[in-house]
Order: sequence, then C-alpha cells, then structure tokens
Amino acid sequence: MRRSLKTRETLETHVKVDLNLDGSGRSNVNTGLGFLDHMLGSLARHGLMDLEVEARGDLEVDDHHTVEDVALTLGEALREALGDGKGIRRMAHAMVPMDESLATVALDLGGRPYTVLELDFRGTRIGDVSSDNIGHFFESFAASAAINIHASVRGSNDHHKAEALFKALAMALRDAVRVEHDMIPSTKGRL
Repeated sequence: MRRSLKTRETLETHVKVDLNLDGSGRSNVNTGLGFLDHMLGSLARHGLMDLEVEARGDLEVDDHHTVEDVALTLGEALREALGDGKGIRRMAHAMVPMDESLATVALDLGGRPYTVLELDFRGTRIGDVSSDNIGHFFESFAASAAINIHASVRGSNDHHKAEALFKALAMALRDAVRVEHDMIPSTKGRL
C-alpha cells in the first residue's frame, strides 16, 4: 500500500495526516474549520484516496496557520506515499464544472515545486475560511509535495469555485498517481 502518516507540530498548530493513495475515498477530517473539512472530504472522495486529518490550530487568531499547516502536512504525506514513484503516470489534468463554475487543474508529480494560480474569488471568506487561503493551500501543498500545479477557476459563486478546484485537484491526483508501468517516469531516473 502507498500510505503515509505524517505529523506537524508548531507553536501555532498540531496536525496529523494519514493518507492512503490506494483507498476508496473514505475520509475522517476534523480541522476546526468546517469549510476546509468539506474540501478535504471532497478531495478524498473524488481522488479515491483514504484520508484522515486531525488538526488543532490557533483559530482564535485566524484560519491561516491551520490551512497552511494542513496543506504542508498533506503534501509531505503525498510525497512519502509516492515513494520513488515507480510506475506512476506522473502528469495529469482535470476539468470540473460545478453549476456556473469551471475549474481546471494540471499537475506534475516530478519533484519540481511550482504553483500558478488564476483564482478570482469575489468575497473575503468562504464559510469559515479566508478566500485568500484557498490559493495558499494549493501553494503550500505543492511546495511540500514537490509538485507543479497549475489551477484556474471561473464562475460567480465562491463556494462553487473552491469546491470545483478541490474536485479537479482530486481527479488530477487520482490520475497522476495511477500505476501504469514499471519504470521511474523521468529521464533523470528519479522524481
């Protein structure tokens, strides 16, 4: 099984992530942020990965540290669960509609962290999460997983846009981690 259990403890947060890339879409998520829990549950379901996340953060300050540290820990878990990446497809993309919104995510698990985002949220908050932290989640996740993500979304409802983004990320990840052969998918010989 391609599975990883990672923890992160700082003065601001305590995060535990248990990730199984070969799961069935089950999740148990409790970050103290209802909207983030909803997005991570969607990521697990549509990515067909099993995901458990337990986080305690300084929510009395704001949601930034919790969102960031959950993303960093999830990225570390993904990197560890992939191992050497032998046989994976490596690159994938997904386009997901949600009502009036349309999100596209393209990614490469090749070990080169980079993020390009085209997000245009209208409001400052989506539920209990700052809309700025949606992009920050993607950036932090890509950095710690050492992956390249290009993500864009258009629409008028911020909730729909964010949810379409997470679903597109899930579907692209599901495709990129799929084992198709027995080689390391890189001319360098390693990811």
